[in-house]
Formats: sequence, structure tokens, C-alpha cells
Amino acid sequence: MKKWWQKEVIYQIYPKSFYDSNGDGIGDVKGITEKLDYLSDLGVTMLWLCPIYRSPMDDNGYDISDYYQLNPEFGTMEDLDELIEKAKKKNIKIILDLVINHTSDEHPWFQDAINNPNSPYKDYYIFKEGKDGEEPTNWRSIFGGSVWEKVKDTNEYYLHVFSKKQPDLNWENEKVRNDLYDMVNYWLDKGLAGFRVDAITFIKKDQSYESIPSDGVDGLAKVTKCARNQKGIEKFLTELKEKTFSKYDCVTVGEAPGVPYDQLEDFIGEKGYFSMIFDFSYADLDVESGSEWFKRRNWTIKELRDRIFKSQLEMQKVGWGAIFSENHDQPRSISKYIKEEDRNYYSTTMLAALFFFLRGTPFIYQGQEIGMTNFERTSIDDFNDLSSIDQYYRSLEEGFSKEEALHIVNLRSRDNGRTPFHWDDTKNAGFSLGTPWIKLNENYTEINLKAEENKKDSVLEFYKKIIQIRQNGKYSDCLIYGDILPLDIDIDDIIAYQRCYENQNIVCVFNFSNKSQSISLPIKSTDIVLNNYDTISITEQEINLKPFQLVLIATEKV
Repeated sequence: MKKWWQKEVIYQIYPKSFYDSNGDGIGDVKGITEKLDYLSDLGVTMLWLCPIYRSPMDDNGYDISDYYQLNPEFGTMEDLDELIEKAKKKNIKIILDLVINHTSDEHPWFQDAINNPNSPYKDYYIFKEGKDGEEPTNWRSIFGGSVWEKVKDTNEYYLHVFSKKQPDLNWENEKVRNDLYDMVNYWLDKGLAGFRVDAITFIKKDQSYESIPSDGVDGLAKVTKCARNQKGIEKFLTELKEKTFSKYDCVTVGEAPGVPYDQLEDFIGEKGYFSMIFDFSYADLDVESGSEWFKRRNWTIKELRDRIFKSQLEMQKVGWGAIFSENHDQPRSISKYIKEEDRNYYSTTMLAALFFFLRGTPFIYQGQEIGMTNFERTSIDDFNDLSSIDQYYRSLEEGFSKEEALHIVNLRSRDNGRTPFHWDDTKNAGFSLGTPWIKLNENYTEINLKAEENKKDSVLEFYKKIIQIRQNGKYSDCLIYGDILPLDIDIDDIIAYQRCYENQNIVCVFNFSNKSQSISLPIKSTDIVLNNYDTISITEQEINLKPFQLVLIATEKV
């Protein structure tokens, strides 16, 4: 059965870095409203805003101190109401981040819990007694160090899977769950189209709270083994859906790391907890499986192809996926997937189309549509991201030099995707009249929106084209709803697949090489749907591809 959200093209906004309307160096809600014409012209149909709730901003808004108010730096509730209303007039929907694994330590619930001996909110969080003056367990936080933080003047510790300023909520407590459900329904009643649901597989913890064997030089063990996708989480996720999402015709996108493919049916599909989820199997191709970011690994295009196809086929069996190559937690895709010497219009557009035409709802991260790249920081002091700073010092502990550690963090820092959007080549890239909250990427004078608008061979115009082809083109139904069938190509640097729907079939071929290559493929048509070069050489049995060429061909099923 077709769902309305399958046809959406979602544009992710990191509000702090999108556009600053008042000159304080921080992007805001009014800034997004001012750029609605641009977003509408781009062709996107939905905006996902990273957290704008009231927050101390220890983790850039993912530490919420009030679920019902906006953080003043982003504006007012009236500003958000205006954005929702004006976006709706342009047929653009709005979804927000839903952060319900943890709150800020400055949330009134937590403050009452640690300051009031008889607090009704004590059981809203997870407190444990220390053992012989030590932490309750040896679990390591995602952001480094112990998951336990001592409560001042007591022998009690509270659990935080992420930052120590992000205490985890106790989902075993029905009262906290119901308070969260009330909040979710409040926002849906306000007119949101749905949510991207943050870190949702962490809400269930191993209730034994026992230490496990260490896996690092710090004597600690990965918290993901004890507090991610644990048995019993299905009760919480089913209840969440029944008491909130199922009451509305909304879209829900789960950030659900740790979900094995044989459990996908529980998470997506007709009876799934969410409309779709992100699969990080190919996004994290460049790091060792299950390890920290600094543990780099070499990878091949064949591996990327195999992981994409595995993900696509498993998702297709049971439901729908969220397709992405960048987000606020990932480096820029062109910097991750394409060697520096090969980065140009052709490789960037080839990469864009590869992901965009997979089966699922495509996500575009701000700046991706103009080809923004990673930065190169020269000092750890230039980083804002908590995780990047932790990775730097973890790298030093593992024996890397300062130069090596800095290089590693530059490659994978979450700050890469959080630098201000490049609107033009003027001071601060046109992002703000004030001093930006974070350093810009210095290549904004070459890579910026103004330089690409209405330019035939620009990444921006290419994105407009592929959105138009998917949404309103001759083969729209096939490219949205069609099944995906991998094509077995014996050249490791080529990825090829078919999209098939009723009597339509589109063959999609992507050359990841900086050399021309030919593949044997029977093609019964020369109806070219998309090509990032002016020409393409095709015979009935062969496609000849130029360096980083992509082509979509409407033909009979191969």
C-alpha cells in the first residue's frame, strides 16, 4: 500500500548553521522562513529540523531542558508557527527531532531529582549506588569516559549513555513514558508532519546493571552491549506508537543503530514501530565495525556496492527505508566516498544520483546540494563537537601522534556537516552579519550557492533536475515505488541496479572510476532518463562510460 511519505524529498536543516536572520552568529527559525523560496525552488517537500527546543546546548540541542519551548537563540514559538504556516503554503511539511532517550541535566525533572530528597522525579532517571567507592558498572559512554556521573555529596551515580549533561530517562517508569507521550501529541497537534526519532534503540537498558569485560585501554566496555536494542524494547516502542504516532497520519524516521536485519520487520512495514529507519551499514563503511571512529579501515567500491544492495534488499522485503549519504553526524559524502584528486562535477553528481534513486525516501542534508566538502582544522581547539574532542584524546591514548589524531578527527568529525551554509562568497559566506558560532569551511569562496544558481553544469542545478525527475518525471512512479534489483557487474568500480514498477524499468549505472569503462548489458532502448555528461555511448549489448559517468536508461527488464 502506498503511503504519502514515500513520495517526499526531505531536506535536513541544522538550524544553528543554516541562516542567521538577526546577526548574532547563530542560525534561527526566522532564517529558515526567509529561505523558503530557495527550498521550494530546489524542489524539496519536507524539512527536518534538528533540535530547536530549549537547551543549554552542551550537545547542540540534543540536551533538552524544556520540551515545550524553543531555545531563545532560535527564536520564539510564534516564529515556529509562522514557519509551519508559510511552509505549508509552499507545500512543504515540517518534522522535528524527537529526543526521548535522555534530557538535559538542567531539565526541571532532573534538577528536582537531585536536589529534593523526596522528589517524585527521582525515578524518572537511572540512579545507582556506587560499589566500594567506584562507579556501579564499567560501561563506557558514547562520548567517552564512564556512563556514570556522581551526584555531589552522595554515593549515588546517574547514568548517561551520551554526555554527562544528558542523563538517560528511565523508560521502565510508566509515569515518565506517559509524560513523554503527552509531549509528542502536543507537537503533532500543533501541525508537525512527524518526527525523526533520535537514539531510540537506547531506551531499554540491561536491568542487571552488571559490568562486562573491558574492550579498551581505559578499562571500560562499550555501552552499546548493555543499553542498545535490548530485549524488551519492543514493549516500549509498541506503546510509543500506539499512544502517539498511530493517532495521526504522521511520518516517523527512526535513528535505529544496532537493529539486525532479521528484526527489521518489527521496526518498519505495516506493523513496524516507524515509517522508516536509517541504516548505517554503508554510511559507516570507513570505520571498523563496532569500533570507535578513529579506528580507520580501507574499503572498496565493491564493499560499498555490496552493503548498499544488502541493505536495500533487506528493507524491501519488509518495508521502507530512509536514504541518505550525509547528515549532522556524518562527514561530507564527497569527502568520504571520493578521493580528493577526483572531486569534480562528474564525481559529485554521480554520487548524488547513486543514493537519490535507491528505493526509499531520499534525504538531502543542507549544503549537500551545492557540493560542500569536509574542512581541514589545524587545532583541536577549533572543534565544537563533544564526540570529536573525545575521539582526539582517545586517539592519543591509543598511541597516535597529535598530528595523526588531528588528521583522523578531521576526516570523521561531526563538525564537518555543521559548518555554516555557503550562501555566497561574501564575508561569512552570507550566513551571518555577526561572528559565526563555529568556523566556516574556508573553501566557501569557491563552493557557494550564488556561484551555482542558474549555471548549467553545477551541482545545485543537477539536484534540482534529479528531484524533478523523481517527483514529476515520466518515470516518477518507477523511481519512487519501484522495486530495486541489483545488476551483477563484473567490474568492481561500477555500481548498477534496476528500478522496476509495473511496465516501467529503469537501468541505473554509476562509474566510480576516473577512467572510461565499458560494461556488457543488453539495452533495448535509448530513452535516456538522466546523464551527467552531454552524450552516452550505448549499443544493444554494451554501455561505454566516461570517468564518473552516471546514466539512467528506460528499457526492458535486464
